[in-house]
Amino acid sequence: MMAAPQRRAVAIRHVAFEDCGTLGTVLAGRGWELQTLQAGIDPLDAADTADLLIVLGGPISANDTDTYPFLRLQLALLERRLRQQRPTLGICLGAQLIARALGGRVAPMGAREIGFAPLSLTDAGMASPLRALAGIPVLHWHGETFTLPPGAQRLAATAACAQQAFALGTHVLGLQCHPELDARRTEAWLIGHAHELHAAGIDPRVLRDQAARYGAPLAAAARDLFTTWLEACA
Repeated sequence: MMAAPQRRAVAIRHVAFEDCGTLGTVLAGRGWELQTLQAGIDPLDAADTADLLIVLGGPISANDTDTYPFLRLQLALLERRLRQQRPTLGICLGAQLIARALGGRVAPMGAREIGFAPLSLTDAGMASPLRALAGIPVLHWHGETFTLPPGAQRLAATAACAQQAFALGTHVLGLQCHPELDARRTEAWLIGHAHELHAAGIDPRVLRDQAARYGAPLAAAARDLFTTWLEACA
């Protein structure tokens, strides 16, 4: 009997330390091949044919298409995949780009949401793979939000941000928050975003302590979330 072909995931990464984290571990454990493309540098051809596309976070805006023209290429890629109903996952900036590609809008919140806090799940969220995060403090790190794209289901909110997650069918998941965080790599986030933390008046020691306290339960919940979602996509 011939072995089933290996499934291939492609992740678009905008900054080195915002990687797939615990999602990468789940993919490896389930036999997926994972290829990472550096946004603005690597061609996106491989992403067109991937079984799963993951668009990760970053410190730029989904609206910055004039300043960062490679975002236009990502939006066009997302529009093609979404028309074909191919499995696509967006995290933070990635979720905002998916929302734009589906006809939603991205705009500043007026304040930054940075730190760990649990999600408030909607009924649809509790019926989705996101139920694994119920009661679990998740990392939030953003200053913009999106409107719910046409046809999508809102899955979660926080007091600071009404749009924390959405789904379109079983093939699209957008996450404003960062359940993928590997807390062992928190220091890279604190260094990489040092200027933003200073500007926002946030003490990195607070985030370091939160990551130490919540990292293990978040990792376990994220593994459940991503495993269940991947099974639903298949």
